[in-house]
Amino acid sequence: MDGTRTWDIGTDIGGTFTDIIAVHAGGADTRIAKVPSRPDAPVTAMMEALAAVGLGPGDVRRFVHGTTRVTNALVEERLPKVALVATAGFEDVLEIARYRRQDLYRLDVRPKAPPLVPPDLCFGIAERMDAKGEVLEPLADSEIDRLIAWLTANSVESVAVCLLHSYANPAHEKRLAERLAGVVPHLCLSHEINPEAREYERASTTAFNAAAMPIAVTYLTELELRLPIGAGLQVFHSAGAMVPVPAVKRRPLVMAMSGPAAGVAASVRIARDLGLPRVLTFDMGGTTTDVCLIVDGAAEMTDTRMMGGRPLRQPMLAVHSIGAGGGSLVDLGPGGLAVGPKSAGAVPGPACYGRSGTRATITDANAVLGYLDPEAVLGDTIRIDVEAARAALAPVATALRLSIEATALGIVKVANATMARALNRVTVERGIDGRDCTLLAFGGGGPMHATGLADLYGLKEIVVPAASSAFSALGCLTADLSFLQQRTLRLALNDLTAEAFGARVAEMVAEAEAPLLAGGVAPDDIAVEHVALMRYAAQSEAIPLGFAMPLDPARLEAAFHARHRELFGYATGEPVVIEALRIKATRPSSLAVLSPDVGRPAVAARSRDCIFGADGPVATRILPRETLVLEVDGPAIIEDAWSTVVVPPGWRVRPDAGGNLVLTRSAAA
Repeated sequence: MDGTRTWDIGTDIGGTFTDIIAVHAGGADTRIAKVPSRPDAPVTAMMEALAAVGLGPGDVRRFVHGTTRVTNALVEERLPKVALVATAGFEDVLEIARYRRQDLYRLDVRPKAPPLVPPDLCFGIAERMDAKGEVLEPLADSEIDRLIAWLTANSVESVAVCLLHSYANPAHEKRLAERLAGVVPHLCLSHEINPEAREYERASTTAFNAAAMPIAVTYLTELELRLPIGAGLQVFHSAGAMVPVPAVKRRPLVMAMSGPAAGVAASVRIARDLGLPRVLTFDMGGTTTDVCLIVDGAAEMTDTRMMGGRPLRQPMLAVHSIGAGGGSLVDLGPGGLAVGPKSAGAVPGPACYGRSGTRATITDANAVLGYLDPEAVLGDTIRIDVEAARAALAPVATALRLSIEATALGIVKVANATMARALNRVTVERGIDGRDCTLLAFGGGGPMHATGLADLYGLKEIVVPAASSAFSALGCLTADLSFLQQRTLRLALNDLTAEAFGARVAEMVAEAEAPLLAGGVAPDDIAVEHVALMRYAAQSEAIPLGFAMPLDPARLEAAFHARHRELFGYATGEPVVIEALRIKATRPSSLAVLSPDVGRPAVAARSRDCIFGADGPVATRILPRETLVLEVDGPAIIEDAWSTVVVPPGWRVRPDAGGNLVLTRSAAA
């Protein structure tokens, strides 16, 4: 420790490992490490990761982290007691939900998820706004008194307030906030969390935020105490940038999917640097695999995703996740082999980690096939035990009447097929031919499975970035600092007045800039991005389009027609509506990360037997990534301290000037 606060830190808390990357001021010294995650003590795991790169709290200037802690708590429903306050007559909005089944053809699956807030904790308060924000029924003091008495009697820890049409006029929600201050520990208002139409989605999102708030506040407060660096402590959010901790405490849902989003943010930078027009990110960690589409240097965004069968509505990167990671458990079902979504997690982890795990996982299959170095020590504590992996696969092999090696190959093939379906979700289902994309593979397992996935999907090129195993941590560190606000507008383009529209935009810009200014960012360093979500008057879904201020309505309308024709093959002369505005305030990152110290000196090239197909073991060159300078044909395994790149027969690999590995099919393939 040097105690001079000259280090910038990025961390990613995964299901199995907590990754860290540390960059010294100027970017000349970079360190990477992994430590086992601690699901019950994530802050302790981050402190252990900091120590693993030889640093302490006194060395840290800036600390940015991504985590799935909030997401996991919501999905697993390990939540505190939450109440919902809604307009009288709408208090059952979460129970009614949308009139559609989770699975149309499976009667053994319940029609829809149970409400996040049980009916006995939903309170209807007499008040009413119309869709234009005009008061139809005032909010009386007696109603607020009745609510306070009810909350006190129910000992509620967190409250979600979602009043009808509060996105158009939040006066009643603000009044409730004033009266409820000090009555309950945590309070969430829908006009702050999701100021948009769609009553059910807004109520669901606000309830999610209220459920996450006690967890996030406790967790972040502990982190602030153990890393007292003020504005230097930041969280990665699901829209692909960093945000200060005080803003996250009010809106902890921005942490949902923050770890996967960080990997996508780093991928965007590589896609731009390499001039790749279409990129599929392939982030295979210990618990999940996350994929996302990047087109022309911009990652796809979405407004809504389902979490535990319930909608969460906020702008976020369109990351699709599946329960197939290195620690995913292997099961035998009616249809044969299956992997995930259940995982061995950090404890006990895969059997080959030697931490009392006995059930077969994808990582165990890779160990049996020879892809993992039995001499490597992961996280300074875990050595690969191939015999333990074989013992875990043995019951599955016996049931299938196959050899252990053939079973391991089958597990890898099933895992690749599962991940190929995930790629379809972000390509074919969006009108993109995935075969034209470059696969950007990272995470602990991504570079091991990349070629198998590419063969199955028809991809021609793979890029494995430097620091691939800690790539999401790198994304946390190199991403922009930003905050995003989205709000329903529902304004016909031909009715737009420049003065009123400009005032609305200015108001939203001020809201988006406020967290950055509070974090010490100078006003002149903030860039603002304006996006209009537009649709034809009779449509329900909107298309995002960027615009500049002052607005040119004719130009924006022409851009909408052109984009609609590009997406759907036609455009009409119908009236156009701006459904919502999305404003993003950003302080661009200037941090450059040079080649990292991977923590292990380069070793001489050697060989071991690996299995790539039915032909059995093949003598395979094992090459240290640090010394690779020429193009190499497979079979080969490229290793550094934290990652393994599998280059099977029929593929070749070459390093580029930026430290990335580029894999393509060999001429003989």
